[in-house]
Amino acid sequence: MAEILAFNRWTTKDIIVTDMGLKNYITLEPRVVPKTGARYAGNRFHKSRTFIVERLINKLMNPGHKSKKHFKTSGHCTGKGQTAYKLVEDALEIVEKKTNENPVAVFVKAVENAAPREEIITIEYGGARYPKAVECAPQRRIDIALRLLSQGTYHKSFNSAKNASGILAQGIIDAYNASSNSLAISKKHEMERQADSSR
Repeated sequence: MAEILAFNRWTTKDIIVTDMGLKNYITLEPRVVPKTGARYAGNRFHKSRTFIVERLINKLMNPGHKSKKHFKTSGHCTGKGQTAYKLVEDALEIVEKKTNENPVAVFVKAVENAAPREEIITIEYGGARYPKAVECAPQRRIDIALRLLSQGTYHKSFNSAKNASGILAQGIIDAYNASSNSLAISKKHEMERQADSSR
């Protein structure tokens, strides 16, 4: 039986998730066309059983607000799934050219590096509000990492001559190398530093 490849070109067979907390939440079952068309929308936790590259595509279609500035993402979020699909495919091609490695493996490692372990919630006690450090749930860790990667892409490509696919590719490579040039890595360190100081 022929092996199914992601985008019909990259294998996921030898990719290993080294972060044991995320192992059950990063799905590496490849898809030739990673687009299930909201078949599982509304099914609780089913996104964790969706191919991780497809989750990035979905996040690029709905990245949310960054500092209440939604206009920075609106230019690329046209509502066309094909736009986000092409953006991710082009970005993975660039990653492959720059690193000479399997781009899906690079992306998975980037998500592992960018996933925060702790975050802050606000608790109210006696009319006053206090920050409290809490551990991040595994599925939420991946959600945050994907959101920061997509928001960093749109933020840097806004009013820029560089295209979004090149910036996404560079963001994935920076996160793979755990470089603070990546918005996802710098935000992760900031969240963990704030959580550490509010113990």
